[in-house]
Amino acid sequence: MNLFLDALAWLFDPAQWSGSGSIPQRIGEHVWISLVVLLIASAIALPVGAIIGHSGRGREVAIRVSGGLRALPTLGVLTLFGLWIGIGLSAPILALVILAIPPLLAGAYAGFESVDRHTIDAARAVGMRESQIVGKVELPLGMPILVGGIRSATLQIIATATLAAFIADAGLGRFIFEGLKIRDYGEMLGGSILVIILALVVDGCFAVTQRLVVPAGVRAARSPELRSAPARPRAVVGHAINEGNQ
Repeated sequence: MNLFLDALAWLFDPAQWSGSGSIPQRIGEHVWISLVVLLIASAIALPVGAIIGHSGRGREVAIRVSGGLRALPTLGVLTLFGLWIGIGLSAPILALVILAIPPLLAGAYAGFESVDRHTIDAARAVGMRESQIVGKVELPLGMPILVGGIRSATLQIIATATLAAFIADAGLGRFIFEGLKIRDYGEMLGGSILVIILALVVDGCFAVTQRLVVPAGVRAARSPELRSAPARPRAVVGHAINEGNQ
């Protein structure tokens, strides 16, 4: 309880909210690092996942590569890149990109694979080109799952970006490492609380986004009114029956 009170005292200390190394500055650095990593990883993983999901080829390879990347210890990869590249943000960004690729890749190909093959065949039957099928059929219908993959990757990035402070003076992880160094456990817990709050806020934004990207036609089809068939009489062999009540 005393430790929690120390963390609150540190969080609400006015000195922590202004000047160099303040909480707003560290939050900005953390968000910037996470955004850069997400953009780089998305540029690599999303097109590959879309191609795999659309064509159905290379899925086994993608699963194996994703599983292998997930198994890599992030701190070990970060240390390796740090020894190779040196002190700075380049090493943590590369390590975090490797961490973010698997959920992005899985979300992309799972989103495209989730589209009913009959729907795609119907699109081809009406003369749509492959690029039109991808952009106007598969992408809108698979968008909720794709956004779910981006959501998962973003949360992993935000949580693990604290390790950037291991070899670079940036991000909310700086409070954790600095508190550990000087044995200020209130600062350590305060930094951890800030990371948790940031992750929850971002997760809430993605939860709303996932609902908004569901196509209107899909939302309408899920409504109870359209699920139940209208009851109307129909004559069959001289007898009237009520559709929807069979």
